[in-house]
Amino acid sequence: MTDDRIQDRAPKKTIWDNIVIHKFSKPVVILFLLLASLFISFAIAKQGMVAGVLILILMIGLPLVYGAVNYPKFGIILFVIAAFFINYQFILSLVPPDTPVGLVMDALTYMLILGFFIKQKHERNWAYFNDPISYFILAWLIYNLLQAINPAAASVLAWVYTVRTVAVLMLLYFVFVFQIRTKDYIKLLFKVWLILEVICGLAAFIQENIGFFGFESRWLNSDPLRLNLLFIYGHMRKFGIFSDPVTFAYNMVAASILCLGLLFADIRPFKKGVLVGLICFFLTVMLYSGTRAAYVLIPAAIGMLAILKFNRRILVAVLIAGFILVVLIKMPTSNPSLVRFQTAFNPSKDASFNVRAENQRRIQPYILSHPIGGGLGSVGVWGQRFAPNSFLAKFPPDSGYVRVAVETGWIGLLLFCAFNFIILQRGILYYYIIKDPELKTYCMAMVLIIFALDIGNYPQQAFVQYPTNILFYLAMAIINVTMRLDKQKNWPKPVVAAKTTSKKNKRDVLTIEYKIESEA
Repeated sequence: MTDDRIQDRAPKKTIWDNIVIHKFSKPVVILFLLLASLFISFAIAKQGMVAGVLILILMIGLPLVYGAVNYPKFGIILFVIAAFFINYQFILSLVPPDTPVGLVMDALTYMLILGFFIKQKHERNWAYFNDPISYFILAWLIYNLLQAINPAAASVLAWVYTVRTVAVLMLLYFVFVFQIRTKDYIKLLFKVWLILEVICGLAAFIQENIGFFGFESRWLNSDPLRLNLLFIYGHMRKFGIFSDPVTFAYNMVAASILCLGLLFADIRPFKKGVLVGLICFFLTVMLYSGTRAAYVLIPAAIGMLAILKFNRRILVAVLIAGFILVVLIKMPTSNPSLVRFQTAFNPSKDASFNVRAENQRRIQPYILSHPIGGGLGSVGVWGQRFAPNSFLAKFPPDSGYVRVAVETGWIGLLLFCAFNFIILQRGILYYYIIKDPELKTYCMAMVLIIFALDIGNYPQQAFVQYPTNILFYLAMAIINVTMRLDKQKNWPKPVVAAKTTSKKNKRDVLTIEYKIESEA
């Protein structure tokens, strides 16, 4: 018993100790590396740059795969970073056209799930997932898997390509809930999140004020349709390191809301000043995107904040923010970004909004007559690729909710809306019952982000592009984790103190006491 305790208390070895010091120092490994270097030199001399790039990918990829499986916290951060850069044109310009780079995200997803099951094999603790959010995720996953046998589906291949990002990716929620176990790791995730958003914002700032890089200009000019969609009111919409302005704008909104929520944490004034500066920066570069759907999300999040933290100070701040918003909407300006911002709050005069409303009216009979929809991937890119002559392949869904209704039917839409309602309901409930002020703040920030993205999913598709979908599932998981950590720290736990025998009914009676467990 003593030996086991000593072994448990022994410090765990890091990746550097396990791999570099203990394994790479062996003579056999050194000999292998020498032979490998000779082979690499020979391969590059014979095959040229292609062989060098493939070998470099293997040299970098294999250690990353090992780290993602065996060190899940590292794997989660690696996955979030990859989600931000997977569609960056600089990276895509280094690989041949039509390279399926999305397989990288699929591989990382499966590595994280594999690491989850490996760790769960030893711990066997499924209590983390005993909550309504987990049940709805499983129900949504099963429903989407059953879409493979949807008789109205025009193509099974479209389902195969779509189910990965629509349903399977949701399994990462369980990975996040299981692996995120401390407040320090939540702080680390927030720091990584904001650093990546700053990088993306800086890229858009450069695009707006300096110009596009060569690889970005080549990508824009390679498709005249893309160029026409992005060039509006004499202004080119900016997209940062992402593939489209909508994803960029929604990420700037999420980052702004995260900073807004963290302002209520017990942090130094200097850090609060940095957060205010980041909010101003994120909102400024968001205007460069020209995404009107994103402009209404910040006022919506502030409204939810006023409800969650209802007091005189918050009410005054909201009224001031509302006055500033009205001034920005009504003031005359020739700035193209502000003009587009103002039209977001007057949609009836917006031609694109009217076109979308007409498309939604036109598709309603189809939705009502197809209770389980036309199948996953029946609209959008995959529908045009695998069933180009079908009715749905030519339909522009625009709205995320409309796409769910068309592909999975009104039954799927009800399930999806109930799922999003449960997320917000649990988040708001947890916010009010969490006792730790820091965890309460983190929970509130995640609720605000999810609320804003739920609204943003109506005019645009908010949950189908990296990294917004990953950040959405991460926010869901952090809501659950904050409640669990607070229970571990502040909630009383029943502990069996004594066992007695009742004289009246001859049964054993357990005497229960309660104690407060300190956070591990």
